[in-house]
Amino acid sequence: MSENDRTDPHPLTVLTVLTTTDTEYKAEQLARGAVTARVAACAQINGPVTSVYRWDGAIETAREWQLLLKTTAARYAALEAWLTEAHDYDTPEIIATPVVRAAPAYAEWVARETAG
Repeated sequence: MSENDRTDPHPLTVLTVLTTTDTEYKAEQLARGAVTARVAACAQINGPVTSVYRWDGAIETAREWQLLLKTTAARYAALEAWLTEAHDYDTPEIIATPVVRAAPAYAEWVARETAG
């Protein structure tokens, strides 16, 4: 492996952040609100999906919509706080995954759009 393969050619850390909600309308409201608040550059809504989970000691199955938001590592805390406040679930799923590689122009766009 060459030195260039080990070095991130673009220092901006972009994250994808996943959350779910129980209606398409709520997913759209969360997406629009996060982008408006500049804690996410964009959001994609997928669904419905079937979620299976344990809650209050019982196995539950629910129809949900997934919301995938793009932000930077520097804005993650603000996005998490915003989602926690705006979400109507008691314990919303909020999972961040670092983007290993991104086109430099896209990473710069995400950073600009979330610059607050």
